[in-house]
Amino acid sequence: MENRLKRGLAKLQEVDGKSGDAVVNSMNTIFPDLVKYMIEYTFGDIYSRDILDLKAKEMAVVAALTALGNARPQLNVHINGALNVGCSINEIKEIILQMSAYAGFPASINAMNELKDVLKEREEQGINDCIGKEPTSSVLPAERYEVGLKELSELDSQQAELLKEAYKDIAPELVQFIICGQADIMARDNLNKKFRELSTISALTALGTAGPQLKFHISAGLNIGLTAEDIKEIMLLISVYAGFPQAINGTNILKEVLTERSAKEKVKAE
Repeated sequence: MENRLKRGLAKLQEVDGKSGDAVVNSMNTIFPDLVKYMIEYTFGDIYSRDILDLKAKEMAVVAALTALGNARPQLNVHINGALNVGCSINEIKEIILQMSAYAGFPASINAMNELKDVLKEREEQGINDCIGKEPTSSVLPAERYEVGLKELSELDSQQAELLKEAYKDIAPELVQFIICGQADIMARDNLNKKFRELSTISALTALGTAGPQLKFHISAGLNIGLTAEDIKEIMLLISVYAGFPQAINGTNILKEVLTERSAKEKVKAE
């Protein structure tokens, strides 16, 4: 079998380039064993798997690090990595914007500032990154709720009614804002919906504080065409950035979703 360290170094260079080299060099002077373990596991084991491509992985990592909010140097490295492996500037902007719904505006503002710094550094190095598509559809104020309902129904046809029933007596306004938020963010058409759901699953797994919401988005991801294998890869990826407990908890929720869906399919078949 190919040497894990050698394979990891090659994958690190492919994804992170100079930014990755800077991280390695900064730690080699104090704890080279940590560097070796990081390269072998992160890049030799996890990033070398081919179920998700590097673009999907880096989008998921940008989402997770944005949501966590406490790893800005690493977010800087992975924004660079995302650009290196084919993400456009606007695709990264979309992921950061989307994280405002799951981690709040401070997290998104900090990540957007990090993106701004990365782009300035890359421009100074003579790197011309692809800007990417702008959203082509705009939602009129009067249409926000109906468009939001449509977007939410694509993820789960019953979710809007479940939300209304759960919060009608205490916070009906919350339901209104959740549904309109689908129009404000998810209806923007310059990012593939599979990338959006992978990124949301990644962020919620990393946060570790939103089990019911993670369960919904795992199911929603499956509804729009993600596979169980895709989502398993996200759980492995999160073991790197938020630790094994979060990856285990996320995998248990995935297992629960798959079990419930299998039971429903069995009932339908009967």
